[in-house]
Amino acid sequence: MILLDDAFPTIVRAIREGRLIFGNIRRFVVYLLSCNLSEVMVVGLAVLWALPLPLLPLQILYLNLVTDVFPAFALAMGEGEAGILERSPRDPKEPILGRRQWLTIILHGVTLTVGTFGALAAARLLDLDASQSVTVTFLTLAFAQLWHALNMRHMRSGLIVNEVTRNGWLWGALALCAGLLATPPYLPPAAQLLHLAPLTADMWSVVLACSLAPLVVAQATMAVIGRRHKRQR
Repeated sequence: MILLDDAFPTIVRAIREGRLIFGNIRRFVVYLLSCNLSEVMVVGLAVLWALPLPLLPLQILYLNLVTDVFPAFALAMGEGEAGILERSPRDPKEPILGRRQWLTIILHGVTLTVGTFGALAAARLLDLDASQSVTVTFLTLAFAQLWHALNMRHMRSGLIVNEVTRNGWLWGALALCAGLLATPPYLPPAAQLLHLAPLTADMWSVVLACSLAPLVVAQATMAVIGRRHKRQR
């Protein structure tokens, strides 16, 4: 830590900035790895169970360029939780991804995967053709990854007002990505390139329901764990 003056408030600001940077890097990495893990699990399980591929190679590339980039960078520009200076100092040897973070990545990856296969099951119930089914599963995972950015709040932060929801960059990134995801099915050149079909009202209902389900599960779990931590304090 390098100080430009000997004022105590400067030390406090420097400590806060250091904690803020470390927390944002952790959010950035956890978000990216959990999203990528869900993509690997969706394709891997489909191959293992001899199911039609829910995602195609170009669609995965598009996901990586859209949902992985903009929300992740927006998370890295957050202002941190309100009580960041009230936490105990962390161990200098603590890695960016510890046991808790790896467990979080796996659990989020599983919920995103379950939501995607739920959309695939719903597509079969609606008797959609192959192109429509792929469109539904692709957009379900894509929007689920967008909503997943809201799970990157601290466990003890508020459900509605927290360091993530106060991040204006994130809302801008989510709006931009939502537009980039919702538009291609209705543009013939993009739809042909990504193998997407125009969505009906029923298809959109499946996409929204199955993409929001992982967010609801994750937020409910975080709320329960957060209350337990407060009681223990």
